[in-house]
Amino acid sequence: MNMIGDILPLAAGVALSPLAILAVILMLTSKRAKSTSFSFMLGWVLGLIAVGGVALTLADTQELSSGLPALVALVIRFALAALLLFLAYRQWNKRPKTGSAPQVPKWMDAIDSIMPIRAFGFAVLLSAVKPKNLILTVAAALDIAQGTVNTVQGVIGLVVYVLIASSSIMAPVVLFLVLGDKAVWLLEGLKRWFVDNNATVMFVVLLVFSAVLIAEGVNGVL
Repeated sequence: MNMIGDILPLAAGVALSPLAILAVILMLTSKRAKSTSFSFMLGWVLGLIAVGGVALTLADTQELSSGLPALVALVIRFALAALLLFLAYRQWNKRPKTGSAPQVPKWMDAIDSIMPIRAFGFAVLLSAVKPKNLILTVAAALDIAQGTVNTVQGVIGLVVYVLIASSSIMAPVVLFLVLGDKAVWLLEGLKRWFVDNNATVMFVVLLVFSAVLIAEGVNGVL
């Protein structure tokens, strides 16, 4: 139970990925709405499973509850927190200045004609390679390894993490499947909000979850 409590905020940090949410919303309003959005969702989930699985496997080869490995895990947490703080600083500098329009990513123009296989690859890139998500997933794997006593518990922990971290990508797809074209107006509103507030949201998310990792590290010391 403690392990779930530890990974929950980290999974929420991955779920709060404005660019990924924006991408899936754009796909749901494109010509190949179902095929591209499903491919994107699959790529996102598999990307998280790949990173989390590799990190969890490596962590499970060590005894992380005490001694030198515990110290290594602690150092890793503080290092990951420092990276998140650096990324937060970069996002703060990228935010639109007062009175200026937000910069729209160039890839948005290509979403309408994107093929399912490219949507899959794009999702893997965002979930497994994008620094914020990579850092949070590695941190979650450390928490799972320290909070479980066998492989089955570790796999269950990873599945729970991936489901929560993927909820923001799955939700628009489910909404579209349930409401069909009626969901388009809501998706359009969400798209405009994420375009306008992407940099600010990312700054807050990075800052908050760097603090989470620091708090976990301090708690480990105490």
